[in-house]
Amino acid sequence: MTVFSIPEMKDYIVVVNGKPTGPHSPEQLKGLKIKPGTFVKTEDMDDYKEAHDVPELCEFLGIKTHVREPQYFASLDVRLLAVIIDYFIIFAIYCLIATIVVLFIDEKQLRIIVSVAGLAIIPVSKIIYSTIMESSARQGTWGKILMGLKVSDEKGAPIAFGRSMIRNLSKIISTATVGLGYMMGFFDKKQQCLHDKIAGTLVIKDRLI
Repeated sequence: MTVFSIPEMKDYIVVVNGKPTGPHSPEQLKGLKIKPGTFVKTEDMDDYKEAHDVPELCEFLGIKTHVREPQYFASLDVRLLAVIIDYFIIFAIYCLIATIVVLFIDEKQLRIIVSVAGLAIIPVSKIIYSTIMESSARQGTWGKILMGLKVSDEKGAPIAFGRSMIRNLSKIISTATVGLGYMMGFFDKKQQCLHDKIAGTLVIKDRLI
């Protein structure tokens, strides 16, 4: 009969008051009052990690993982490029659908009316599309994904559908203020536009570059 053994937990070096101590056995670790931000390391690790980044420790010591607050905020020029990509995608889909629809309309004038009137659907489609995508697991539209951006709450966590809807509907206010709602982002350290302030959201990136 094959007996499966459970791997033993490794000993850890723990940084206490700025100095590495140990290695400590699992039982010793319990008495060290390790916090989520405490730096730890095993002999197998190349460098120190914060305790909340080590699943084994989190499970053993009951440490709650926490969301790392954002460090890098997307600049408005990169966000603008993401918007341009999104509108290009939506417009391409509109052109495809409009082409198929007008094929079934014989009257030339009616074709023009239908094609032009359909353009009004694009901004509405953008709001719906952005609301769904930014509240999904991807945390962003395809434009944002291609630019390496995500939409999060002010702690860096994903946003729910309701908050995403508030954010995208609030863009109407940012636009109605002759663009001043967007210009706010230039003077905000977190690059938050008016609609971001209203919804309590951030547009972040994983890296500085």
